[in-house]
Amino acid sequence: MTDSTNERRDVLRNRVSRSISKLAGGAIRGLDAPTQVISVVAGDDQMPQRHARLVIDLCLRAGEAMLATGASAADVVATVLRVSNAYGISAMHVDITFTSITVSIHRGMNEDPISVMRIVKVRTTDYSRLQDVYLLIDDITGPGDTVSVEEARERLTSILTSPHPYRRWVVAAGKAVLAAGVVVMFDVSFVLVLVAAASAILSDIITRQLGKLLVPAFFAQMAAAMATTSIAVFIFWLRSVGIELPGSNSPTVIVIAGIITLLSGVGLTASARDAIDGYYVTATARGMEVLMLTLGLAVGISIVLGAALRMGLPVAVGTSLGDDIRLVPGVVGSALIGVGFALTSYVRLRYVALMATVASLVFTVYWFVLPLASQPGLAPGIAGVVAGVIGYLTYRWLKVPESAMTMAGLISLIPGLAVYRSLYAFMDSEYGVTEALPAMVIALATGIGLAAGSTIGGFAARRTFGLDRSDMLAGQRARGAR
Repeated sequence: MTDSTNERRDVLRNRVSRSISKLAGGAIRGLDAPTQVISVVAGDDQMPQRHARLVIDLCLRAGEAMLATGASAADVVATVLRVSNAYGISAMHVDITFTSITVSIHRGMNEDPISVMRIVKVRTTDYSRLQDVYLLIDDITGPGDTVSVEEARERLTSILTSPHPYRRWVVAAGKAVLAAGVVVMFDVSFVLVLVAAASAILSDIITRQLGKLLVPAFFAQMAAAMATTSIAVFIFWLRSVGIELPGSNSPTVIVIAGIITLLSGVGLTASARDAIDGYYVTATARGMEVLMLTLGLAVGISIVLGAALRMGLPVAVGTSLGDDIRLVPGVVGSALIGVGFALTSYVRLRYVALMATVASLVFTVYWFVLPLASQPGLAPGIAGVVAGVIGYLTYRWLKVPESAMTMAGLISLIPGLAVYRSLYAFMDSEYGVTEALPAMVIALATGIGLAAGSTIGGFAARRTFGLDRSDMLAGQRARGAR
């Protein structure tokens, strides 16, 4: 009797133990698929090789066009995946570096994989061409009849070979307006505004002609900086011999305005944006490009100033454009900077006024927020949120590239002056590293703040005002393709 009772107790205890284990396992053990899928089994086994190659070629050319004309790495990857999915390829892999884009398809165990790499030889900012590429991709991935691969390739070729919306002299005028806007923000004389505009045109001619001769960008930047600094040195010389130009009491502003137009403050912000999106190789390459171009400017300035000082000229080029920016000059100057940026980026003329308005609006937000958020990068980040929201809304409503309108809002806030201050301090004394560090921290904080703010603003706008399902899926796959 006792043995039977003990046996029943053991059976009951085992049942209770198994029940508890089952309940505990159900509460702890994962049941769904992993959140991050490490490897996706290809579903393209039966795809004809010719179709796969045509789609890969289209994706590569579209991705190269986007990278070459100013799109971010994250946008390129997401867009390429949208195109491949529209043509029935669901397991494409995309890899992007600063100078190349690679696309591959694994077509199962019975077919050879296809991998193709394309080198991005040109780096420019051409938002009219980028806008046309976006419109083509919307036609490919939108509802209705899908554009055939052959037709899409022909349309893409037409986009890439079409002329710019206006002539080259308009771009040079845009750089002059941009430099003038930088000077206007600091409320200086009209004479210096004109001189800064003229120096920007001279710098543009020099860099363009040296580019045609295949001179490396480092030396082109150095030559342009030497020309700009020489103008300021000439004004110092005129003052030393008793000739005073009206309103030319601050020649420093000519150097700084010219340097800011040559500095890749946009590149620094774009580098921070790529790093935030997780494309660290591209971000590092962009940052190195910014560093080398800025070093070229610093070397050019040092050569001219050293020669002037040896000649006995009373030259004193500082690193400041004046006191704090006041609201009205800041708004007017930022509007001019928006106009100049639009023209130098080949934005269609009907959007130039809109970009000027956006630049003024974002600067106004920054000006009001700055006293309340004095930490480095915080006020630019808040203004960047506004720019990101506006950039996405104009893309949805007007099909203007999101990056174009966002950068137009940020262009007057980019940390060009801080980068220049840092490198100038670095080369000005034997203790340059210590003196340059604060300015470099401010520059990095500003660039990261602008990039983070614009990213947050764009994300919030997408979630608030709607996002195409194909965009959402492509974005998820892009994050997994990093």
